Amino acid sequence: MACSMRNRWIGRLGATLICALMTTAAQAQSPEAEAAFFKGKNVRLTVGYGPGGGYDVYARMIAPHLSKQLGATVIVENQPGAGGITALNGTSVAAADGLHMMIVNGAGAALAQLAGSPGVRYDLAKLGHLGTVSASPWLWLVAPESKIRTPQDALNLGKDIMWSASGPMDGMADGAAFTCEALKMKCRVVMGYGGSNQAALAVTKGEMDSIYVSDTSANNYVKSGQNRAVAAISRKRSRFFPDVPTIFEAANLGPEQAWLIDFRANVEDLGRILVVPPGMSASRLAFLQEAVRKTLVDPDMVAEGERTQRYIDFQDAETTRKRTMSVVADVTPEQKARVIQILATK
Repeated sequence: MACSMRNRWIGRLGATLICALMTTAAQAQSPEAEAAFFKGKNVRLTVGYGPGGGYDVYARMIAPHLSKQLGATVIVENQPGAGGITALNGTSVAAADGLHMMIVNGAGAALAQLAGSPGVRYDLAKLGHLGTVSASPWLWLVAPESKIRTPQDALNLGKDIMWSASGPMDGMADGAAFTCEALKMKCRVVMGYGGSNQAALAVTKGEMDSIYVSDTSANNYVKSGQNRAVAAISRKRSRFFPDVPTIFEAANLGPEQAWLIDFRANVEDLGRILVVPPGMSASRLAFLQEAVRKTLVDPDMVAEGERTQRYIDFQDAETTRKRTMSVVADVTPEQKARVIQILATK
């Protein structure tokens, strides 16, 4: 019975005391009580993509380690559709009982929400954040024999720089669009390639001039001799390319240009995030956050990621929440309009 209804039956004072006690009890469960709740239960870890992809592989790598921390069985559940939007919509209205979590493409989800993409019914700012699994700077790659060795070289070519991509929200396309806008560089983003492997090969063959990819993908392409790195599109250098400059080191950027790069880097820093439905009790959310932290800093978990090139770059729940807010809630109307304009002109 709702608290407002109780007021009619047992009086305002009594109802207020009961509601306060119920709320306190719900939010003040001890860690031991939370552990007892999860013991022996099944927890769904939803992936918004089909089996075999990067998010699915990460989820299946994490699940057994997280199961040990929770004392529960974590079951990976694939729900492909609309680039993860369908599954995230479902997560946003699921019961906030701790038995449902999701690994999310934070960058894609944030930009889709900010741009008001069709079908978006979630709000990343309202979800419960458990932490970031992995995130890395993205790099600008070209063909090994390309004349582009610095950003200025691209500007000096006097032609549109052709960037390969697969789809409008794949990271490659919108990342290229932000890079071109920030550098005031004439570009064309060509979509339709079947993933980053094909897009990178198009650059190698000379069909395209450039590609924008995560440093983990870039590491494979550069090691094989297929591509060459121009710059990290961030304020931090890649661990795989310590000698490759950041875009801030390679180019002189004004305040507006710097904001565009920083905004995009904040989006990328969302990386692969773990979320739960909104409205979870404080104690249960804290218990899950601690379980995720222990899972992702465990040396065995980190070592497994290194072996399989599924690197763990853990960021705690509060850092993840703040980064999410900086992208979807803390931008001014003018900044939001600028972002939407860039995304619309790819």
